[in-house]
Amino acid sequence: MQVIVLGAGGHGQVVADILWRMQAAGEAVEPIGFLDDADSWQGQWVSKLPVLGKTADLFRFAHDALVVAIGNNLTRQRVAQALQVQGEQFITVCHPTAVIAPDVSIGPGTMICANVVINPGTVIGSHAILNTACTVDHHNRIGDFVHIAPGAHLGGDVQVGQGSLIGIGGIVTPQRQVGSWCTVGAGAVVIQDVPDGVTAVGVPARILKK
Repeated sequence: MQVIVLGAGGHGQVVADILWRMQAAGEAVEPIGFLDDADSWQGQWVSKLPVLGKTADLFRFAHDALVVAIGNNLTRQRVAQALQVQGEQFITVCHPTAVIAPDVSIGPGTMICANVVINPGTVIGSHAILNTACTVDHHNRIGDFVHIAPGAHLGGDVQVGQGSLIGIGGIVTPQRQVGSWCTVGAGAVVIQDVPDGVTAVGVPARILKK
């Protein structure tokens, strides 16, 4: 399977590294290059891959699947949905060191980094990011375009709505709900439900702004 990575920045380079590691572990994936709309990336080689051009050049390159490697949740949503309308296919990228229960459901385009743990009964949406060493306990529901940042931990029966960010080292205690398009700040501890569209910070987490 030939894969193009959209986005050559730091997040895209992590995606490329995971693809190489998947290939080394015996999976039939072949990363062939990046596309990035920034002029500064054009013509460069990054993570052993060429920057082939910009997003508009996608039709020029034979490929089987894409990864939208853009860290901003809203931008990732916009790009992924536009490409889906065009009929593009997306690959789920999963580091070989991740520990994932057999019954976990993971949507296309999602990225699972090194040392992530996902426990039984959990459903992960499409184009989500489960970043380095985060843990998602049993029977979670993680929406599309969510980002669980490095070292964040979610207890059992947690729900995180579409497009939300759980910041680095953040904690969501069991049976709590985080709404859609929220930001939970770095190191925050969520002990009460968080409504849609707000930023929550602190220990315990409190709503800072809408």
